[in-house]
Amino acid sequence: MLNEHLEGQSGTPFWIDLLNPTPEEIARVSVRTGIRVPSRESLQEIETSSRLRAEGQVLYLSMPLTLQDETADFAPIPLGFILSPAVLVTVRYSAVQAFTQIEADVAKGLCADGATVFAALIEGIVDINADRLEKLSSDLAVVSAQAFGPQGDSATAKKRASRALRDSLNAVGTAGDHLSRIRESLLGLQRIIGYVLKMAADWLSQVQTRLSTAQQDVASLVDFEAHLSGKTQFLLDAILGFINTEQNDIFKVLTIVSVVGIPPTLIASMYGMNFHNMPELSWRWGYPYGLVLITLSILVPILWFKRRGWW
Repeated sequence: MLNEHLEGQSGTPFWIDLLNPTPEEIARVSVRTGIRVPSRESLQEIETSSRLRAEGQVLYLSMPLTLQDETADFAPIPLGFILSPAVLVTVRYSAVQAFTQIEADVAKGLCADGATVFAALIEGIVDINADRLEKLSSDLAVVSAQAFGPQGDSATAKKRASRALRDSLNAVGTAGDHLSRIRESLLGLQRIIGYVLKMAADWLSQVQTRLSTAQQDVASLVDFEAHLSGKTQFLLDAILGFINTEQNDIFKVLTIVSVVGIPPTLIASMYGMNFHNMPELSWRWGYPYGLVLITLSILVPILWFKRRGWW
């Protein structure tokens, strides 16, 4: 879809927004502006030289934009900016909340040139990433409370806690994946802003302050993301430790049961042997004697384990 925003009555576009552009739309924009519009494959390249380059006064910028909706499934979508003194061309492949807001501002006359639109878009994308980091911070706080909160000693409480640990492990893994994608987007923003401030300082002076502020905001978000990543790793280690402790408790019980079962099994197997010369066979109290011996062989290990604190 091709969306052009024109300068007053002159009919000259200052912002051309390409959403899932067709080859015909790309060709039309190239002919009208004299700017070569990159393909989606070019925008997805990860080399710095491919994401940030200049052809005269035309700056080609691209970054992965992390989206969170049903269609994108929190996947990184390439976003491209072609910035020049005359026009701003944006190339995207999914709806972006920041673009919707800026389109409304352009309709109200709040953004009347490409440089102002570019600065507003950068600010909007920074705000989106900040909101997502805040949400992830809240989600991790909930997971932390569930993992380290009181669990109870009853069997039902332990079963509920075990299920909560599995859910928490999934939540922490999802948060870690989202944080890595957000970090990729923030680093792309950080490089774009620094590159534009360096390469277009002479003709972007009217929005230089806004871009410098956005650069500081991105730097603070990168630090906050690093903090959340560290917290995510801590929670992951803690939850895995809890799960490992739970498994050790299960194996300890199984080990104790198997050890307790060995002596009575040995005694029963001895008296189950078919030998003629077994004096206990002729005893009047031989059978009760055998039962008492088996019972003692069970109780003694249990009492010993109990005394050592293993049971």
